[in-house]
Amino acid sequence: MAKPLWAMDAADLADRIRRREVSCVEAVDSVLARVAAVNAAHNALTSVEDDDARAAARAADRRLAAGDPVGALHGVPFTVKLDTDVAGRVTDLGAAALQANVAAEDAPAVAHLRHAGAIYIGKSNAPCFSMRGFTDNALYGRTLNPFDAAASAGGSSGGAAVAAALGLGPVHVATDRGGSIRLPSWANGVVGLRPTIGRVAVYNASEGGERSLTHQLTSVWGPVTRTVRDARLALRVFAEPDARDPQWTPAPLDRPVPAPLRVALFRRWGDRGADPAVAGALDQAAAALAAAGCIVEEAAPPHFDELEEMRQRMAVDDARRGRAGVQAAGDDMARKVFDTIMALSPPRTVDEALADYQRKHVIARDWSLRFADCPLMLMPVSWRHRIPQDEDLQGPDRYRAMLRDLSCLTTVATLGLPGLAVPTGLAGGLPVGVQLVARWFREDILLAAGEIIERASGFSALQTLAARGV
Repeated sequence: MAKPLWAMDAADLADRIRRREVSCVEAVDSVLARVAAVNAAHNALTSVEDDDARAAARAADRRLAAGDPVGALHGVPFTVKLDTDVAGRVTDLGAAALQANVAAEDAPAVAHLRHAGAIYIGKSNAPCFSMRGFTDNALYGRTLNPFDAAASAGGSSGGAAVAAALGLGPVHVATDRGGSIRLPSWANGVVGLRPTIGRVAVYNASEGGERSLTHQLTSVWGPVTRTVRDARLALRVFAEPDARDPQWTPAPLDRPVPAPLRVALFRRWGDRGADPAVAGALDQAAAALAAAGCIVEEAAPPHFDELEEMRQRMAVDDARRGRAGVQAAGDDMARKVFDTIMALSPPRTVDEALADYQRKHVIARDWSLRFADCPLMLMPVSWRHRIPQDEDLQGPDRYRAMLRDLSCLTTVATLGLPGLAVPTGLAGGLPVGVQLVARWFREDILLAAGEIIERASGFSALQTLAARGV
């Protein structure tokens, strides 16, 4: 039986549209019908632009009929996380107090997708202010993991990851400051790419001011997709230049991947190892890379403990400046998490804070030297497989334990490095996978290794859910 259009990956769908085998209207109608059928049960998307999407699809078909040049994603539907600007649409950050915050212009990633011919269909859910690793807010409610509604969908880009897993479009714009692309992608069995800081231009005109320092140094936009091939295609589009971000860097997207590729497997942190499901995923991925000719050796990243502690201090320092905004506009969950975060680290002097930034550069240099010898790291997304729902609301001790579980996400973000979450299969009925990390602007190494792991596992969230009748 032929695969429905909503189940097709972006690369295949764009190819069929270019060859005029299907129309843009047919592609968009198929995805919108899928949204209508399953979104209400999972709450992945908070808004759906049926009429505008169909109008854009008709215009896209007219361009094809006229023989006009078309972009790499012509006619392909995409969604946007609710913290990202879409011209003429509200950027409410999941907060009821911000429902009048209408964006005057598209964020860079959104503009690049439209220029490539992709068609916006709606926004995906996230926690209020994207502050949590769980996707729930008082305005739109909780997003449910399609593999197990009692399990966390992850966050903060949980709506994007669930939408990808369910077939609500093949490309989803998401953000990652400390793990917000990689965690939900792992939790829902899809692919999530966190690009290097400066690879994808970042700018939200609706914010009305500049981002905080840690956001400037750690926060990125990246794609959530079902396949590594689509992540590669989406990155090419996302990474187009945009003068609104002075950090945007015209780095090459493709360079020769070292052969044989040396891989550092981070499987044990001090006296702690990954839980059995996570360890199994790491071993499976390591075996796939070794079978493809890579040299895999166990090794821990430099100064990992120190970096993990440093990241939390930096985040708290910066977050204190936003207390008034969270108290005024945040929901109860955001306020509670904010208070918990503040309790983790006491106020510091300017000299103490600046000393961390100085030390971070030393740590980054040592990671750089490690990458010179071993260009790829293979590590967990989370040291624990099933993270209890709403663990961040259970007080500072539980919150700190959760942060240590997610330390491989936050440390990578603190250094501005790229990371790729790749699924490897199921464990206990839930998706499990691994994280790949490379040096700055070497997403090509991540994607090449990710394709090896993906091919060896043969796992598909969409097919697995279909077999379950979802």
